[in-house]
Amino acid sequence: MVKIGYTMMTEQAGPRELVGHVVGAERAGFDFSVTSDHYFPWLESQGHAPYAWSVLGAAAQATERIPLMTYVTCPTTRYHPAVVAQKAATLQLLSQGRFRLGLGSGENLNEHVVGGGWPAAHVRLERLEEAVEIIRSLLAGENVNHHGVHFDVENAKLWDLPDTAPPIGVAVSGDRSCELAGHAADLLIATEPRPELVAAFDRHGGAGKPKVGQLPISYDTDRDAAIARAHDQFRWFGGGWPVNSELPGPASFAGATQFVRPEDVAGSIPCGDDVEAVVEAVRPYVDAGFTEVALVQIGGDHQEPYLEWAERKLLPALRELPTP
Repeated sequence: MVKIGYTMMTEQAGPRELVGHVVGAERAGFDFSVTSDHYFPWLESQGHAPYAWSVLGAAAQATERIPLMTYVTCPTTRYHPAVVAQKAATLQLLSQGRFRLGLGSGENLNEHVVGGGWPAAHVRLERLEEAVEIIRSLLAGENVNHHGVHFDVENAKLWDLPDTAPPIGVAVSGDRSCELAGHAADLLIATEPRPELVAAFDRHGGAGKPKVGQLPISYDTDRDAAIARAHDQFRWFGGGWPVNSELPGPASFAGATQFVRPEDVAGSIPCGDDVEAVVEAVRPYVDAGFTEVALVQIGGDHQEPYLEWAERKLLPALRELPTP
């Protein structure tokens, strides 16, 4: 069966609420959880952006079973890779082995705040590849001295290491990132059910490794309210990674999506309380070869009814979907 995950969306809820939500997700029976790592929300209407790593630390103590994962952290700009390695090791200890480190090349929205500029996509991937190498060496317990093209590390060593290092996932959007993920990562991360991404990942060494996708939904017993909320908070989602990674702030996303209509959003995001609509939206991920799909319930104030519905109706239906 495909594993179904819960998304702690830091852009749409405060830190205490997020921890309460993942506790509820564990109780509802979700197989795993993921957490976004943002400095800004996509749109002002979402209204939040707490520090994901503090939220994860609290979640590790508040839950007992559900796996945790960054989806995703950029280890190259806001954070130095040596610091990311230390955070990941600590989370793995706090969660008693339930943490996975999801990494990506970043988004201008979050990384511009440190004033380092926003490089071209190929440079961002070079930085990510070098960062993964540093992080793996530190998580392996090595004393690291590194003087590379993009990063310097001086005599670094992690003093609190878990028995098992957290698996590393890499977010992909094209063949070059799939090549990087295939040889450097333990799992693939993607937000679109594109079979060519899975094929490229497998071709470059990822065969047999987990593939984790993500799907937004807007549950509500009032479908019109669900559509309105999805349009208000998630109309940016259809912009695609090449566009979304470049825009610098919520005002830019508002401008870029000003002509997106509610019916456009309803055509790409399941809205309402139709279980079969969500099942059919998950199916392309399964058919493409994804082994896990993390659902995003749109609206920070609408998590509790969603979790109740998911436990009673949605999760049982999704668990009938076989993996290829």
